[in-house]
Amino acid sequence: MTLVFHSGLSKDLLSILKDADDYDVIIQFKFLKNLTIWIYDLLRYIYTGELDLTKQSGEDILGLLVSSDELLFDELFDRIQDYLIEKQTIWVQNYSVLVLNTVFQRPSYKKLQDYCLKSICENPEPFISSKMFPLLDKDILFGLLKWDDLQIREIDAWNCLIKWGIEQTPGLGKLEKFYYKKALPITTTLPPRTRKSGSLTSTIIKPGLANILSDWIDGSDIATNLNNDKYVFNLIYLMSRDRFDSGTFYNKCVGQGPFVVLVRTHTKNIYGGYNPIGYTGRNQWLSSTESFVFSFGNDQDMYNMKIGRVTNIACSIYDSPFYDCFFNFGNMLYVTNGQRLAVGYDNRYYRNIFGEKHLSNIEEIEVFSVSGKDC
Repeated sequence: MTLVFHSGLSKDLLSILKDADDYDVIIQFKFLKNLTIWIYDLLRYIYTGELDLTKQSGEDILGLLVSSDELLFDELFDRIQDYLIEKQTIWVQNYSVLVLNTVFQRPSYKKLQDYCLKSICENPEPFISSKMFPLLDKDILFGLLKWDDLQIREIDAWNCLIKWGIEQTPGLGKLEKFYYKKALPITTTLPPRTRKSGSLTSTIIKPGLANILSDWIDGSDIATNLNNDKYVFNLIYLMSRDRFDSGTFYNKCVGQGPFVVLVRTHTKNIYGGYNPIGYTGRNQWLSSTESFVFSFGNDQDMYNMKIGRVTNIACSIYDSPFYDCFFNFGNMLYVTNGQRLAVGYDNRYYRNIFGEKHLSNIEEIEVFSVSGKDC
Protein backbone atom coordinates (compact mmCIF):
# COMPACT_ATOMS: atom_id res chain seq x y z
CA MET A 1 0.00 0.00 0.00
CA THR A 2 1.45 3.35 -1.06
CA LEU A 3 0.31 6.31 1.01
CA VAL A 4 -0.06 9.48 -1.04
CA PHE A 5 0.19 12.89 0.62
CA HIS A 6 0.10 16.08 -1.40
CA SER A 7 -2.48 18.27 0.27
CA GLY A 8 -0.76 18.54 3.62
CA LEU A 9 2.90 18.29 2.67
CA SER A 10 3.56 22.00 2.21
CA LYS A 11 1.77 22.73 5.47
CA ASP A 12 3.96 20.15 7.25
CA LEU A 13 7.15 21.72 5.90
CA LEU A 14 5.95 25.17 6.93
CA SER A 15 5.28 23.90 10.47
CA ILE A 16 8.92 22.79 10.69
CA LEU A 17 10.07 26.32 9.87
CA LYS A 18 7.65 27.96 12.31
CA ASP A 19 7.48 25.59 15.25
CA ALA A 20 10.59 23.42 15.40
CA ASP A 21 13.36 24.26 17.86
CA ASP A 22 15.76 24.61 14.95
CA TYR A 23 14.32 25.60 11.59
CA ASP A 24 17.41 24.45 9.68
CA VAL A 25 16.08 21.28 8.02
CA ILE A 26 19.57 19.97 7.23
CA ILE A 27 20.59 20.18 10.87
CA GLN A 28 17.34 18.56 11.93
CA PHE A 29 18.00 15.62 9.62
CA LYS A 30 21.44 15.21 11.12
CA PHE A 31 20.51 15.17 14.76
CA LEU A 32 16.99 13.81 15.21
CA LYS A 33 17.65 10.58 17.09
CA ASN A 34 15.03 8.45 15.29
CA LEU A 35 15.61 9.78 11.80
CA THR A 36 18.83 8.30 10.48
CA ILE A 37 17.38 4.83 9.82
CA TRP A 38 14.34 6.20 7.98
CA ILE A 39 16.10 8.96 6.00
CA TYR A 40 15.40 7.46 2.55
CA ASP A 41 11.68 6.97 3.19
CA LEU A 42 11.25 10.43 4.65
CA LEU A 43 13.19 12.09 1.84
CA ARG A 44 10.96 10.24 -0.63
CA TYR A 45 7.94 11.58 1.22
CA ILE A 46 9.29 15.15 1.20
CA TYR A 47 10.12 15.16 -2.50
CA THR A 48 7.25 13.07 -3.90
CA GLY A 49 4.53 13.10 -1.26
CA GLU A 50 4.41 9.27 -1.43
CA LEU A 51 5.47 6.53 0.97
CA ASP A 52 5.24 2.75 0.33
CA LEU A 53 4.71 0.76 3.53
CA THR A 54 3.82 -2.61 2.04
CA LYS A 55 7.32 -4.05 2.36
CA GLN A 56 8.12 -2.48 5.72
CA SER A 57 8.17 -4.48 8.93
CA GLY A 58 5.94 -3.43 11.80
CA GLU A 59 8.97 -2.24 13.76
CA ASP A 60 10.15 -0.10 10.83
CA ILE A 61 6.69 1.43 10.45
CA LEU A 62 6.66 2.25 14.16
CA GLY A 63 10.04 3.96 13.73
CA LEU A 64 8.69 5.98 10.82
CA LEU A 65 5.74 6.99 12.99
CA VAL A 66 8.06 8.37 15.67
CA SER A 67 10.23 10.17 13.11
CA SER A 68 7.23 11.77 11.41
CA ASP A 69 6.05 12.98 14.82
CA GLU A 70 9.44 14.55 15.60
CA LEU A 71 9.49 16.24 12.19
CA LEU A 72 5.94 17.58 12.72
CA PHE A 73 4.67 15.84 9.58
CA ASP A 74 1.12 15.71 10.92
CA GLU A 75 -0.56 14.23 7.86
CA LEU A 76 2.07 11.53 7.52
CA PHE A 77 1.88 10.79 11.25
CA ASP A 78 -1.90 10.36 11.19
CA ARG A 79 -1.84 8.08 8.16
CA ILE A 80 0.95 5.87 9.53
CA GLN A 81 -0.84 5.55 12.89
CA ASP A 82 -4.02 4.45 11.08
CA TYR A 83 -2.01 2.06 8.91
CA LEU A 84 -0.53 0.33 11.97
CA ILE A 85 -3.97 -0.15 13.50
CA GLU A 86 -5.76 -1.24 10.33
CA LYS A 87 -3.10 -3.14 8.36
CA GLN A 88 -0.62 -4.27 11.01
CA THR A 89 -3.17 -5.46 13.54
CA ILE A 90 -1.49 -8.77 14.36
CA TRP A 91 1.98 -7.22 14.67
CA VAL A 92 0.70 -4.49 17.00
CA GLN A 93 -1.05 -7.06 19.19
CA ASN A 94 2.00 -9.36 19.27
CA TYR A 95 4.36 -6.50 20.09
CA SER A 96 2.11 -4.48 22.39
CA VAL A 97 4.92 -4.07 24.93
CA LEU A 98 7.22 -2.46 22.37
CA VAL A 99 4.43 -0.26 21.02
CA LEU A 100 3.22 0.90 24.43
CA ASN A 101 6.73 1.58 25.71
CA THR A 102 7.30 3.71 22.60
CA VAL A 103 4.09 5.73 22.56
CA PHE A 104 3.10 5.88 26.23
CA GLN A 105 2.34 9.36 27.65
CA ARG A 106 2.57 11.00 24.21
CA PRO A 107 -0.79 12.68 23.58
CA SER A 108 -0.50 12.56 19.80
CA TYR A 109 -0.39 8.74 19.90
CA LYS A 110 -3.68 8.39 21.78
CA LYS A 111 -5.42 6.40 19.02
CA LEU A 112 -2.66 3.77 19.01
CA GLN A 113 -2.49 3.74 22.81
CA ASP A 114 -6.24 3.17 23.11
CA TYR A 115 -6.16 0.39 20.53
CA CYS A 116 -3.39 -1.47 22.37
CA LEU A 117 -4.98 -1.06 25.80
CA LYS A 118 -8.41 -2.23 24.62
CA SER A 119 -6.88 -5.28 22.93
CA ILE A 120 -5.01 -6.19 26.10
CA CYS A 121 -8.03 -5.69 28.36
CA GLU A 122 -10.19 -7.95 26.21
CA ASN A 123 -7.59 -10.74 25.91
CA PRO A 124 -4.68 -10.24 28.33
CA GLU A 125 -3.27 -13.79 28.30
CA PRO A 126 -1.05 -13.47 25.16
CA PHE A 127 0.23 -10.13 26.48
CA ILE A 128 1.21 -11.24 30.00
CA SER A 129 2.72 -14.51 28.74
CA SER A 130 4.90 -12.91 26.05
CA LYS A 131 8.68 -12.89 26.41
CA MET A 132 8.65 -9.11 26.19
CA PHE A 133 6.24 -8.63 29.08
CA PRO A 134 8.96 -8.14 31.77
CA LEU A 135 10.23 -5.16 29.74
CA LEU A 136 6.96 -3.26 30.15
CA ASP A 137 7.26 0.19 31.68
CA LYS A 138 6.09 0.13 35.31
CA ASP A 139 3.65 3.03 34.89
CA ILE A 140 1.91 1.19 32.04
CA LEU A 141 1.71 -2.04 34.04
CA PHE A 142 0.32 -0.39 37.16
CA GLY A 143 -2.16 1.57 35.07
CA LEU A 144 -3.40 -1.62 33.39
CA LEU A 145 -3.84 -3.46 36.68
CA LYS A 146 -6.06 -0.62 37.93
CA TRP A 147 -8.45 -0.87 34.96
CA ASP A 148 -11.78 -2.44 35.88
CA ASP A 149 -12.21 -3.58 32.26
CA LEU A 150 -9.13 -5.84 32.40
CA GLN A 151 -10.50 -9.38 31.85
CA ILE A 152 -8.06 -11.19 34.15
CA ARG A 153 -8.34 -13.31 37.28
CA GLU A 154 -6.87 -11.81 40.42
CA ILE A 155 -4.41 -14.71 40.82
CA ASP A 156 -3.18 -14.23 37.24
CA ALA A 157 -2.71 -10.50 37.85
CA TRP A 158 -0.68 -11.30 40.96
CA ASN A 159 1.42 -13.89 39.10
CA CYS A 160 2.24 -11.51 36.26
CA LEU A 161 3.18 -8.78 38.73
CA ILE A 162 5.60 -11.14 40.50
CA LYS A 163 7.05 -12.29 37.16
CA TRP A 164 7.55 -8.67 36.09
CA GLY A 165 9.08 -7.69 39.45
CA ILE A 166 11.58 -10.56 39.42
CA GLU A 167 12.81 -9.61 35.95
CA GLN A 168 12.97 -5.92 36.82
CA THR A 169 14.98 -6.41 40.02
CA PRO A 170 18.50 -7.87 39.66
CA GLY A 171 19.18 -10.68 42.09
CA LEU A 172 15.55 -11.70 42.58
CA GLY A 173 15.59 -14.39 39.88
CA LYS A 174 16.64 -17.03 42.49
CA LEU A 175 13.25 -16.56 44.18
CA GLU A 176 11.49 -18.29 41.29
CA LYS A 177 12.46 -21.77 42.48
CA PHE A 178 10.66 -21.11 45.76
CA TYR A 179 7.64 -19.43 44.22
CA TYR A 180 7.05 -22.18 41.64
CA LYS A 181 7.62 -25.24 43.90
CA LYS A 182 3.89 -25.96 43.93
CA ALA A 183 3.74 -24.90 47.55
CA LEU A 184 1.04 -22.33 46.96
CA PRO A 185 -2.23 -22.60 48.88
CA ILE A 186 -5.34 -23.83 47.12
CA THR A 187 -7.09 -20.89 45.50
CA THR A 188 -10.58 -20.25 44.24
CA THR A 189 -10.99 -19.03 40.69
CA LEU A 190 -12.68 -15.64 40.75
CA PRO A 191 -14.48 -14.06 37.79
CA PRO A 192 -13.09 -10.85 36.28
CA ARG A 193 -13.58 -7.84 38.55
CA THR A 194 -16.21 -6.44 36.21
CA ARG A 195 -18.06 -7.74 33.20
CA LYS A 196 -19.38 -5.37 30.61
CA SER A 197 -23.11 -5.42 30.22
CA GLY A 198 -23.95 -6.93 26.90
CA SER A 199 -20.97 -9.28 26.92
CA LEU A 200 -21.84 -12.74 25.74
CA THR A 201 -21.66 -15.51 28.37
CA SER A 202 -20.57 -18.52 26.35
CA THR A 203 -19.05 -21.95 26.84
CA ILE A 204 -17.60 -21.76 23.32
CA ILE A 205 -15.77 -18.39 23.19
CA LYS A 206 -14.22 -15.99 25.70
CA PRO A 207 -16.05 -12.69 26.43
CA GLY A 208 -13.58 -10.59 24.42
CA LEU A 209 -14.69 -12.22 21.17
CA ALA A 210 -18.22 -10.90 21.72
CA ASN A 211 -16.89 -7.43 20.98
CA ILE A 212 -15.35 -8.73 17.76
CA LEU A 213 -18.80 -10.00 16.77
CA SER A 214 -20.30 -6.61 17.64
CA ASP A 215 -17.78 -4.88 15.39
CA TRP A 216 -18.59 -7.29 12.55
CA ILE A 217 -22.32 -6.69 13.02
CA ASP A 218 -21.58 -2.95 12.71
CA GLY A 219 -20.01 -3.63 9.31
CA SER A 220 -16.28 -3.61 10.11
CA ASP A 221 -14.22 -6.51 8.76
CA ILE A 222 -10.99 -5.74 10.63
CA ALA A 223 -12.52 -5.41 14.11
CA THR A 224 -10.55 -2.39 15.24
CA ASN A 225 -12.97 -1.46 18.05
CA LEU A 226 -12.23 -4.21 20.56
CA ASN A 227 -14.31 -2.35 23.12
CA ASN A 228 -17.52 -2.50 21.11
CA ASP A 229 -20.15 -3.65 23.60
CA LYS A 230 -23.22 -1.96 22.12
CA TYR A 231 -25.19 -5.21 21.69
CA VAL A 232 -26.85 -7.54 24.17
CA PHE A 233 -26.34 -11.26 23.46
CA ASN A 234 -29.00 -13.45 25.10
CA LEU A 235 -28.57 -17.25 25.03
CA ILE A 236 -31.69 -18.84 23.53
CA TYR A 237 -30.43 -22.31 22.52
CA LEU A 238 -27.71 -24.55 23.98
CA MET A 239 -27.33 -27.99 22.45
CA SER A 240 -26.01 -29.65 25.62
CA ARG A 241 -29.02 -28.34 27.52
CA ASP A 242 -31.77 -28.40 24.90
CA ARG A 243 -30.72 -31.57 23.00
CA PHE A 244 -29.56 -31.95 19.40
CA ASP A 245 -32.98 -31.53 17.84
CA SER A 246 -33.82 -29.30 14.88
CA GLY A 247 -37.42 -28.77 16.02
CA THR A 248 -36.30 -27.58 19.44
CA PHE A 249 -33.67 -25.40 17.79
CA TYR A 250 -36.23 -23.74 15.53
CA ASN A 251 -38.81 -23.23 18.28
CA LYS A 252 -36.19 -21.58 20.49
CA CYS A 253 -35.10 -19.21 17.70
CA VAL A 254 -38.34 -18.33 15.93
CA GLY A 255 -39.63 -14.85 16.70
CA GLN A 256 -36.46 -13.87 18.58
CA GLY A 257 -35.17 -11.48 15.91
CA PRO A 258 -31.53 -11.39 14.73
CA PHE A 259 -29.27 -14.06 16.17
CA VAL A 260 -25.69 -15.36 16.17
CA VAL A 261 -24.91 -19.06 15.89
CA LEU A 262 -21.71 -20.51 17.42
CA VAL A 263 -20.54 -24.08 16.76
CA ARG A 264 -17.56 -25.84 18.34
CA THR A 265 -16.39 -28.96 16.51
CA HIS A 266 -14.41 -31.96 17.72
CA THR A 267 -11.23 -30.30 16.42
CA LYS A 268 -11.94 -27.33 18.77
CA ASN A 269 -12.36 -25.05 15.76
CA ILE A 270 -15.21 -22.57 16.09
CA TYR A 271 -17.59 -21.67 13.27
CA GLY A 272 -20.63 -19.45 13.15
CA GLY A 273 -22.92 -17.11 11.33
CA TYR A 274 -25.01 -13.99 11.85
CA ASN A 275 -28.67 -13.96 10.81
CA PRO A 276 -29.86 -10.32 10.85
CA ILE A 277 -33.42 -11.28 9.88
CA GLY A 278 -34.29 -14.02 12.35
CA TYR A 279 -36.82 -16.85 11.89
CA THR A 280 -40.55 -16.19 11.37
CA GLY A 281 -41.68 -19.48 9.82
CA ARG A 282 -41.66 -18.29 6.22
CA ASN A 283 -40.47 -21.65 4.81
CA GLN A 284 -38.22 -20.13 2.15
CA TRP A 285 -34.80 -18.73 1.35
CA LEU A 286 -34.45 -15.18 2.63
CA SER A 287 -32.37 -12.32 1.22
CA SER A 288 -30.01 -10.35 3.43
CA THR A 289 -27.22 -7.87 2.71
CA GLU A 290 -25.86 -7.97 6.28
CA SER A 291 -25.49 -11.68 7.05
CA PHE A 292 -22.06 -13.27 7.35
CA VAL A 293 -20.24 -16.46 8.34
CA PHE A 294 -17.07 -16.59 10.41
CA SER A 295 -14.51 -18.79 12.15
CA PHE A 296 -12.12 -18.65 15.11
CA GLY A 297 -9.12 -20.91 15.58
CA ASN A 298 -9.98 -21.41 19.25
CA ASP A 299 -12.05 -19.93 22.08
CA GLN A 300 -9.92 -16.79 22.45
CA ASP A 301 -8.43 -16.49 18.98
CA MET A 302 -7.99 -12.84 17.98
CA TYR A 303 -5.30 -13.46 15.37
CA ASN A 304 -6.70 -16.07 12.94
CA MET A 305 -10.32 -14.99 12.96
CA LYS A 306 -12.03 -14.85 9.56
CA ILE A 307 -15.27 -13.34 8.29
CA GLY A 308 -17.05 -14.07 5.02
CA ARG A 309 -19.80 -11.63 4.10
CA VAL A 310 -22.68 -12.41 1.79
CA THR A 311 -21.85 -11.94 -1.91
CA ASN A 312 -25.17 -13.03 -3.47
CA ILE A 313 -28.25 -12.23 -1.41
CA ALA A 314 -30.56 -14.59 -3.31
CA CYS A 315 -30.09 -17.45 -0.83
CA SER A 316 -28.58 -15.82 2.22
CA ILE A 317 -30.63 -17.45 5.00
CA TYR A 318 -32.86 -20.54 4.97
CA ASP A 319 -35.94 -20.19 7.19
CA SER A 320 -37.99 -23.37 7.45
CA PRO A 321 -39.44 -25.38 10.34
CA PHE A 322 -40.37 -28.30 8.08
CA TYR A 323 -36.96 -29.74 7.29
CA ASP A 324 -34.32 -31.31 9.51
CA CYS A 325 -32.30 -28.10 9.29
CA PHE A 326 -30.99 -26.17 12.28
CA PHE A 327 -29.59 -23.30 10.21
CA ASN A 328 -28.29 -22.80 6.71
CA PHE A 329 -26.19 -19.88 5.45
CA GLY A 330 -26.36 -20.22 1.67
CA ASN A 331 -25.22 -23.87 1.81
CA MET A 332 -21.84 -22.48 2.90
CA LEU A 333 -22.43 -23.44 6.53
CA TYR A 334 -25.18 -25.79 7.73
CA VAL A 335 -25.95 -28.78 9.95
CA THR A 336 -26.35 -32.26 8.45
CA ASN A 337 -27.74 -35.50 9.80
CA GLY A 338 -25.52 -37.31 12.24
CA GLN A 339 -24.66 -34.19 14.28
CA ARG A 340 -22.13 -32.90 11.78
CA LEU A 341 -21.36 -29.45 10.42
CA ALA A 342 -20.97 -28.93 6.67
CA VAL A 343 -18.35 -26.26 6.02
CA GLY A 344 -17.58 -24.51 2.71
CA TYR A 345 -19.83 -26.59 0.46
CA ASP A 346 -21.29 -23.84 -1.75
CA ASN A 347 -19.32 -20.71 -2.73
CA ARG A 348 -22.08 -18.95 -4.65
CA TYR A 349 -23.55 -16.85 -1.85
CA TYR A 350 -20.78 -16.08 0.66
CA ARG A 351 -17.09 -15.35 0.35
CA ASN A 352 -15.33 -18.64 1.03
CA ILE A 353 -13.10 -18.25 4.09
CA PHE A 354 -13.09 -21.95 4.92
CA GLY A 355 -10.97 -23.38 2.10
CA GLU A 356 -11.87 -26.90 0.97
CA LYS A 357 -15.27 -28.23 1.90
CA HIS A 358 -15.40 -30.66 4.81
CA LEU A 359 -17.60 -32.19 7.49
CA SER A 360 -16.86 -31.91 11.21
CA ASN A 361 -18.47 -33.57 14.20
CA ILE A 362 -20.30 -31.05 16.41
CA GLU A 363 -19.48 -30.80 20.14
CA GLU A 364 -21.65 -27.80 21.03
CA ILE A 365 -24.04 -25.30 19.47
CA GLU A 366 -25.06 -21.99 21.01
CA VAL A 367 -27.49 -19.40 19.65
CA PHE A 368 -27.73 -15.84 20.95
CA SER A 369 -30.41 -13.34 20.12
CA VAL A 370 -28.89 -9.94 19.32
CA SER A 371 -30.35 -6.58 20.30
CA GLY A 372 -29.10 -3.09 20.93
CA LYS A 373 -28.71 -1.97 24.53
CA ASP A 374 -31.43 0.62 24.06
CA CYS A 375 -33.93 -1.91 22.74
